[in-house]
Amino acid sequence: MQERPYVFLDFEFTMPENKTTPRGFFPEIIEVGLVVVAGNEVCEQFSSYVKPTSFPVLTERCKSFLKITQAQIDEGISLAELVERLKQYDALRPTVITWGSMDMKVLKHNCARSNLPFPFTGEQRDLAMEYKMFFGERNQPGLRQAVQEYGKEGVGKPHCALDDAFTTYNIFKLVEKDKTYLARPSQPTLGERIDFSQLLKKFAL
Repeated sequence: MQERPYVFLDFEFTMPENKTTPRGFFPEIIEVGLVVVAGNEVCEQFSSYVKPTSFPVLTERCKSFLKITQAQIDEGISLAELVERLKQYDALRPTVITWGSMDMKVLKHNCARSNLPFPFTGEQRDLAMEYKMFFGERNQPGLRQAVQEYGKEGVGKPHCALDDAFTTYNIFKLVEKDKTYLARPSQPTLGERIDFSQLLKKFAL
């Protein structure tokens, strides 16, 4: 049976200007990055800016934090086009993996607000929660913090959707390797392999 692929997915969102959220504001997807992995090989990647509709003008805080411009967003694809693209990947019956739960929550909310179908029908995994549970972390670490705890560096620049999708994939490989190692039966010790009482009797003869 052919192994189902993984889709490592990351979104970036609009942000209010300050901690006081404007009336009716909600985060909208403005960048997507995804990596498709099958048989431990990257077989496809996709990235694009996405045009928000409810709050189409980016705040200065958003542009500064994400290192993004209004012109880049204005040339992006629509949310409907994004959903259609994601439905194409869903046809592969993949496991979709994100770092944290926010990506799926915002996607579901954006789809509902625009009367669009949620594009994923299969398994969706929150790798950040798995990481937290696996290592017994009290708080859920950020993506870059988690990879640094492995003594590694993230791919590219933070808050670039495609770079973060690749970084999520790299952490996934590290965590799965640790899970596999811990799941292996422990190797017998020398004492377990050799009955020393019988060996001593032999030399006592």
